[in-house]
Amino acid sequence: MEKSRLKQAQALLKKAGNSSNTAQTFKNPKKGKIDSKIYSEILNQLLESEEFIYTSRPEHELSLEEAQIFCGQLLEIRNKIDSLLADFGVLEMNNQEDEVKKLSLEFIFLTPKANFKKLLIKWGVDPQRIVVAGVPLQIEDMKILNPKIPDQALGPIKKKIQHVINDLDRKIELYNPKKVLVLIEEDQAGEILAKRAEKLYSSITLQQSSVKDMEVQEFLKILGSC
Repeated sequence: MEKSRLKQAQALLKKAGNSSNTAQTFKNPKKGKIDSKIYSEILNQLLESEEFIYTSRPEHELSLEEAQIFCGQLLEIRNKIDSLLADFGVLEMNNQEDEVKKLSLEFIFLTPKANFKKLLIKWGVDPQRIVVAGVPLQIEDMKILNPKIPDQALGPIKKKIQHVINDLDRKIELYNPKKVLVLIEEDQAGEILAKRAEKLYSSITLQQSSVKDMEVQEFLKILGSC
């Protein structure tokens, strides 16, 4: 079994065990629109989890690791089903977006990738509080990432770096945040960006093995503890 899948499953199980929701209230459905993307993900994950039915025959017994992965998959599916039910008013869920909006007002967010920004916005962060770098914060760091980069290519990159710095400085002056929070994954570009931001802005770093797999509950907890 993949270690990353096991680690993710264990995290999901831990979150489920720490959940304060002891009961759920179901209501009659209202008119709504099916999120076909989420529905497709549910079907695909169900088919993936079906593998355990075949590999565990004839007794259908699972080892501890297999059970953790299987139950982790079911929890992912359950969360997505809950999301669909909430869209139709059948299930009431905590308004986590409002919580994110409130807590994120104390931060400016720096990310290396545009898809990280999309996730932050989806969770409720004001887009005006997010800066997407796409480049390091100093040209010397670019040479660490790409030692063979020709000098003539550095000019446009310097302009992009200055644009990012100006944008970051402007937002810091405008919003006067408590902290700059850098959201990165475990890769060289992200780590270099975070280290430089820490030197320049005394930022804090939120590093994930996979940002897209991060749960909003975990993000909320981190914001609340910063």
